Amino acid sequence: MRPTIVRVALPVPIDKQFDYQIPSGVNPVVGGRVSVPFGPKTMIGLVTELDDKSDFDFDKLKTIKQVLDTEPVWQANLYELLFWCSQFYQYPLGETLFNALPAQLRKGKPAAFTPLIEWHLTLEGREQLSRGFGRAIRHAQVMQTLSCGPTFHQDFIDQNITSSVLQKLEQKGWIEPAECIPKFHLPDNVEAQVDKPKLNQEQAIAIASVNNHQGFGCFLLEGVTGSGKTEVYLNLIKQVLEAGKQALVLVPEIGLTPQTIKRFRKRFNLPVEVIHSGLNDSEKLNAWLSARDKIAGIVIGTRSALMTPFADLGIIIVDEEHDVSYKQQDSLRYHARDVAVMRASKENIPIVLGSATPALETLHNALSGKYHHLILSTRAGKALPTVNKVIDVKGQYLDSGLSAALIADMRRHLESGNQVMLFLNRRGYSPALMCHDCGWIAECKRCDAYYTYHQSTDEVRCHHCGSQQATIRQCPNCCSSQLVTVGVGTEQLEKQLLALFPDFKTIRIDRDSTRRKGSLEAALNSISKKEFQILIGTQMLAKGHHFPDVTLVALLDVDGSLYSSDFRAPERLAQLFIQVAGRAGRASKQGEVILQTHHPEHSLLQTLLTKGYRYFAELALQERKGSHLPPYSFLTLFRAEANQVQLVEDFLRQVRFTLEGHPLFKEHCQILGPTPAPQAKRAGKHRWQLMLQVTSRPIMQKLLFSAKPAINLLPNSKKVRWSIDIEPQDLS
Repeated sequence: MRPTIVRVALPVPIDKQFDYQIPSGVNPVVGGRVSVPFGPKTMIGLVTELDDKSDFDFDKLKTIKQVLDTEPVWQANLYELLFWCSQFYQYPLGETLFNALPAQLRKGKPAAFTPLIEWHLTLEGREQLSRGFGRAIRHAQVMQTLSCGPTFHQDFIDQNITSSVLQKLEQKGWIEPAECIPKFHLPDNVEAQVDKPKLNQEQAIAIASVNNHQGFGCFLLEGVTGSGKTEVYLNLIKQVLEAGKQALVLVPEIGLTPQTIKRFRKRFNLPVEVIHSGLNDSEKLNAWLSARDKIAGIVIGTRSALMTPFADLGIIIVDEEHDVSYKQQDSLRYHARDVAVMRASKENIPIVLGSATPALETLHNALSGKYHHLILSTRAGKALPTVNKVIDVKGQYLDSGLSAALIADMRRHLESGNQVMLFLNRRGYSPALMCHDCGWIAECKRCDAYYTYHQSTDEVRCHHCGSQQATIRQCPNCCSSQLVTVGVGTEQLEKQLLALFPDFKTIRIDRDSTRRKGSLEAALNSISKKEFQILIGTQMLAKGHHFPDVTLVALLDVDGSLYSSDFRAPERLAQLFIQVAGRAGRASKQGEVILQTHHPEHSLLQTLLTKGYRYFAELALQERKGSHLPPYSFLTLFRAEANQVQLVEDFLRQVRFTLEGHPLFKEHCQILGPTPAPQAKRAGKHRWQLMLQVTSRPIMQKLLFSAKPAINLLPNSKKVRWSIDIEPQDLS
């Protein structure tokens, strides 16, 4: 019997799907997109079911307008994974599915390639090659590249060659564009003929362990910084590609993709695609389709790349698996690492989680035997362990955050022809602007936070809500014009270093200095070429990068993390310290790590400096077990915000009563709150939260599944903006 009703998931914040009539001659497919009327609008929806019955009167059902796909947009395994995400993370199915689609497909565009532009040499261009190009270095670079064969437009953009350069060459008649659709072919050798480092015994064992495993298996690759984890990834991927399958590599931030892509493209003769938020909509769709249609052999991307469909996925690699960037902080609050493990299970393939500082949850799974544990304990090649040093800055004069001892050490390393990296996780010139006469501090009117002063743009900004205004010249409290900066940011540090070390070039890498497309990659290339000797960075520069000439790394200020109320703060600080320290001495040169602190005696710092991350992690796990904290329990955070503080407090109290009334609650659960959030006001909204602590994931899911409909019916549920964060990483 032909189905007459289609069930459609729409991108609306409602936990339900909607029934529509199927007109004659129209054949929607489960997992395909349809265009449907919804209220006064027309929306794109995804078909979840075909049926001949509905809970509503058939004659009152609206009719779908158009079928957009003749086949599902995802394979069955990925479709099942998205359903699981919706249920586990307690997020509406329609919005979950649409979060996983490229923007152009969400708008109803065809699931088809935008033709790529490929540049070719003309006959005139070949003749010009013999004549040369004088001082036109970029022109020569393009022409020499094309002399080896046609090249895609995007490949030139990746090399920082602008479209205007290509257009000028086209106007001269030397090159011409052609539209093309790339096609997949498996070359005779998937691996290019490049010099490869010799594997040590631990690397060889790790590769063999994964390759010899059949089907699904989760492997924690715990390797000290500089131990050659990427070389292990490359060898594993080679085996997968030679079997005609594809690989997915996740990295935590866009900043790590240029260096990773360059290394992977140099190593393999198959297309390597990238997916991250820095691409435009057409680029994202083409990369998504390349993976689905098996044009790309490898996809490298940030957490959103996890939802990419593959024709024949053979392995998933999650690099820097501990990184908090893998946790989505709004909408579908999923953890890409955990969902990646679930995807590997559904695809029946291996997954490798790599880190020098594994998350305590991951390490617990490895130590308990749930995951396979692979260890790389020594640095690859001739790299030596770093020398760690603490500078006690109590009572010392700090020159824009720099102690005299650190300045002397920097000078020693720089004069030896090496590079120095300074880590300061505060962008801007100064984190506060204060009146010298009365003590007033410039605060954001919409948040419980101080304005950050940015000297380069002569303005103050709130780094929480994004509001900004021209720099305040007069104190509104006492009318004094004696306003002074308090604290040090990366801008101020850069300015001071230019004065202290005029003979050495300084570069700052943070979110402000790398806003323009391609600017981060250009900066990293400049550092690799030793065009800059002093590197200043926030967390963007702290992990994954390989700079062989950096011999000194200094952390200027980590004291704020030593006494945080967040139970994860010690773990975050330990990971940060080890990751930043790992940028030093990555080649044959001896590396030195300096930590400036007012608390050199602190037990966490002493443990990290003398015994390393593994010893710290084992102690931390013992403390977590005694306190019944994750991974020995499971947390759910209810957040609520509104213009009136009483509304959010009352709503969360109602949520608490609802949860406490559940039969599972008494034996298996605890509730903390409701309490104001650590940042009680953000973007003009009052923020409160409620923490649910449960002994197991299945109990947590049963409790939330049955309680959520009741919470939706609470009197204040429509008056506040509220969310559920399963296993939260950020408690602010």
